[in-house]
Amino acid sequence: MQYIDNIIFLILLVAGFGLFAKSLQKIYRNIRLGHEINRNDRKSERWSTMARVAMGQSKMVKRPVAGILHLFVYVGFIIINIELIEIIVDGLFGTHRFLATVLGNGFYSFFTATLEILAILVVIGVVVFFIRRNFYGVKRLTMKELFGWPKQDANWILIIEFALMMAFFKMNGAEWVLQQRGLLPAHGSFPISATVLGPLFSGFSDGFLFFIEKGAWWFHFVGILFFMNYLYYSKHLHIILAFPSTWYANLNKKGKFNNLESVTKEIRLMMDPNADPYAAPAEGEAEAVPSKFGAEDIFDLNQVQLLNAYSCTECGRCTSVCPANITGKKLSPRLILMKTRDRLEEVGRNIDKNGKFVDDGKKLLNDYITKEELWACTTCNACTEACPVLLDPLSIIFEMRRFLVMEQSAAPQELNLMMTNVENNAAPWQYNQADRLNWAND
Repeated sequence: MQYIDNIIFLILLVAGFGLFAKSLQKIYRNIRLGHEINRNDRKSERWSTMARVAMGQSKMVKRPVAGILHLFVYVGFIIINIELIEIIVDGLFGTHRFLATVLGNGFYSFFTATLEILAILVVIGVVVFFIRRNFYGVKRLTMKELFGWPKQDANWILIIEFALMMAFFKMNGAEWVLQQRGLLPAHGSFPISATVLGPLFSGFSDGFLFFIEKGAWWFHFVGILFFMNYLYYSKHLHIILAFPSTWYANLNKKGKFNNLESVTKEIRLMMDPNADPYAAPAEGEAEAVPSKFGAEDIFDLNQVQLLNAYSCTECGRCTSVCPANITGKKLSPRLILMKTRDRLEEVGRNIDKNGKFVDDGKKLLNDYITKEELWACTTCNACTEACPVLLDPLSIIFEMRRFLVMEQSAAPQELNLMMTNVENNAAPWQYNQADRLNWAND
């Protein structure tokens, strides 16, 4: 019976990490539904970008107050959970404050004091964010696209983080009092817990203090496992996916669109007077004609675009700078990524149910993202510039507009007229090529 706690701990640990691994595997499978894209060039630049943007939060601090508070929450929460190593060892082997024996009392005291300071910064950050999101009225956080689950999800994350930090302080506060009474070995330093909770807990009995300390320890451990598995259902996947998203970010100059190789090849043939358009491809050279031009559904997007959809934290910085949205158009770059993720998740559930994808009669285009949204975009790249983790909603818009133009000839009349003029007159205007330089006569 003396090992019952260790057995329960092991079961919870295996179940928690097992479910988390299964969720990551499902996300990976869904991202792989897109077509491959080679983004493994310029490795040193990609490492530097990931370290600067994902780890260093360089784009977050462009808005200093929110950026610094986010840095407190992000760095503090991650570092505090290094203590999970100690919790796992203590839980499996029945030890107490395992790292104290490894680090030595001096360094361990510095370590625990640092964790407490970071924990209070996390508490300050999540409280300010909760008030700001629910009572301060920041426009990008109160738009109707966030009504319902997106808003609830954000609040639940803040509440969970607050509860975990409170459990952390209660555990340390109860332990500090027990250490003062000589009932536990004197390991660690707890400047916040001892100062704030120490006087409150000093009137409790030894048995009740042990109950508080052990209860908070279990709550902290189970809470971390719950939070870890909740990430799959939450926009806070960016905690993990911000790193690969910044690694695979488009490093080319903004505004440089990709060309379809098959179309480029045809243009070169047209422009080369010595080329034989009827010649068979050279031996070993495949005719790279895509099955579809542009994107109609998530299968037509590339894997980085699908990764972007999962990485979006719905902060709305992209939408807040979008000129189309500001002037009342239907387009919201944030919503483009949210709808792409919703469709991707729907396809994933379809695969889970049937073992493979069975046509459900739905598409990303029209069923999730409307033509009105797509054509409202000015391709100014303000959204990609504003994103704190280098996501690229414009690339999804561009591919879907490419499908409308090249597959369905469904461009607005103004664009169709312009493209007809370019084809017939080599200029966007509707007059003869011979008259193109008449303006110079004046």
